[in-house]
Amino acid sequence: MIWDWSFTLQILPVLAHAAIISIEATLLGFVIAASLGLVLAVVRIAVPWTGWTISVVVELIRSTPLLIQIFFIYFVFPKFGLVIDAFTAGVVAIGVHYAAYCSEVYRAGFDNIHRGQWEASIALNLPQWITFRDIIIPQVIPPIVPALGNYLVALFKETPLLSAIAVLELMQTAKIIGSETFRYTEPMTLVGLFFLAMSLVSAALIRALERFLNRRTVR
Repeated sequence: MIWDWSFTLQILPVLAHAAIISIEATLLGFVIAASLGLVLAVVRIAVPWTGWTISVVVELIRSTPLLIQIFFIYFVFPKFGLVIDAFTAGVVAIGVHYAAYCSEVYRAGFDNIHRGQWEASIALNLPQWITFRDIIIPQVIPPIVPALGNYLVALFKETPLLSAIAVLELMQTAKIIGSETFRYTEPMTLVGLFFLAMSLVSAALIRALERFLNRRTVR
């Protein structure tokens, strides 16, 4: 029997619970990525002498595999006294990895702001943090939403890597079910369909957010 519907209904609740863990890892990782990426981009502009250092760090993170970074945080950090559970280590690794990409997206957004607006803020003697918060960042965010959204979807599809450190996310759960029952067709197909559905839903929400922000900008 290629497909067993009774077996499918039996494993569906187990996979649904594991899917919640994958979604949690995605959302927490993206919060870290979006926030840290913005901080890196702002510091690079606000404190020019840090630009070279941040550029090196960003390139180092982007140029090394995410799986190695997950292993490094989970297995190497304890050697220095920093013991992190598997889920937290995976989320931090994913968040930091994609923060490097998000920082470049923010940097491109900052570069598109007309220089006259920076000069006007200086002429008005506005504090730098107010300039960023009230003038620059609100203009930067709407155009880069599609790029950030793409990284959100990409980050979501990277969560199966957490199975390498025994996080019981969706892929790891499907592998366990397959190894225990010797049936891989149903769990792997359900996992693939779940990732497809969530990616399509995320893409639709990102497009809706982009249209909403564009309408507000036009007004």
